[in-house]
Amino acid sequence: MLAALAIVEFLGPCRFSHFNALGLPVGKPVPLPVVQVGATALDQTDQTLDMIRAMLSESPAEKVYGLDIGKSIIQFRSGKPGSIKPKATAGRTSEGNRPSFCLMDECHHWVSSNGGPEFFQTLKRNIEKTTKAGSRWVSTTNAYNPNEDSVAQIIHESEMVTQGYWLYDCLEGSIDVDNIRDEAAVRAALVEAYGDASWADIDGLTRTILYDRTTPDSTYCRFFFNQIAESSDGWMVKSEWDACFSETDPIRPGDQIACGFDGSIRGDSTGIVGVRLRDAKLFVIDVWEKPKHAGIDWEVDVLAVEAAVHRMFATYRVEWMYCDPPYFQEAIGRWAIEHGDDRVFEYWTNKPTRMTQAVERFRTAVMVKDISHEGDERLSRHVLNAVTREVSQGILIQKDSPRSKRRIDLAVCAVLALEARADAIADGRLSIRRSRVVGF
Repeated sequence: MLAALAIVEFLGPCRFSHFNALGLPVGKPVPLPVVQVGATALDQTDQTLDMIRAMLSESPAEKVYGLDIGKSIIQFRSGKPGSIKPKATAGRTSEGNRPSFCLMDECHHWVSSNGGPEFFQTLKRNIEKTTKAGSRWVSTTNAYNPNEDSVAQIIHESEMVTQGYWLYDCLEGSIDVDNIRDEAAVRAALVEAYGDASWADIDGLTRTILYDRTTPDSTYCRFFFNQIAESSDGWMVKSEWDACFSETDPIRPGDQIACGFDGSIRGDSTGIVGVRLRDAKLFVIDVWEKPKHAGIDWEVDVLAVEAAVHRMFATYRVEWMYCDPPYFQEAIGRWAIEHGDDRVFEYWTNKPTRMTQAVERFRTAVMVKDISHEGDERLSRHVLNAVTREVSQGILIQKDSPRSKRRIDLAVCAVLALEARADAIADGRLSIRRSRVVGF
């Protein structure tokens, strides 16, 4: 389809000229057709360019229009201006081009690491400067991963789409990830997602999804069902997290604890999670989340946070507190002065080496049930909301997209709390009460 559009934009009467005597619109060719096939790497343009060359070489167009169909560029033998050629990420060298039509394929792979968003902005800007002459662009994509902030996601979340200025078309298979082993549900969702693509092997795809365990379910959701909401790789398995629930031996005042603090002012939640030193039982000390119907002026009650911290130190024997400094660095300094600089410490979560190790230790502790929790709905929700992001140092956790309202702050607090517990025990802070034996 993209190849056909490129050929029509290059040779065909694809711009409005006038209405004929019957009142029907009449088209005209583009005077200087500059068709670009955009990608973040030249080899990604091969599939579309190969199809364009195949269509043209198997038709009379090569002779009728006098085309020079080369490997990397299609142009007129006569020297007439106009071409179809690839365009790959090249920084500022792309600025100033005036394409009449631009194809952007597989833009779910256009991410920050390969310069995709910047390249997209350059191509779009070049098109926008000649839209009055009819210049236009089209992008095609699979469902994007919401934690990659790709060009596909940027387009989907743009107000130009939500306000109807850009045409957006998408078919998604209606299936819940929990039903991905239900044959009838899988088949129905595939039929829905593939639409009139009669060449798709629905039976083969169904078998693959049902019986192939080497591929994550999130990948099937993205590339087979075209689902965006289910495309993130969840950090925690719900069944494993639920298995750590314990209602015995509740947390009591006076218990020795460590805690983690993650603070924000407007955008995210602020929370404090504690963990008992002797058995690694997690519990929520407090959390401040933006109410659903709160306006844009809502802010975390800083005084309430201060009060909760002081109340925590008065209620429990706090041996170690790790705090993520942004937004609360001054307050953290006061807490260290008031409660002891050998108890309150900064822990920068934007240090990937340290944070990936902490995330891995927490995940392992859940898998082997070295920790427990009280079943607090808020903590469970934040932990299960977290998705993974792979960096060179390992795995980090984050929200499923930058604008997501699915908070994960208590999950971060829990990770910090477990790190605080480990360091408190390593420092010799754990004191275990033993029954006194009296002999006669």
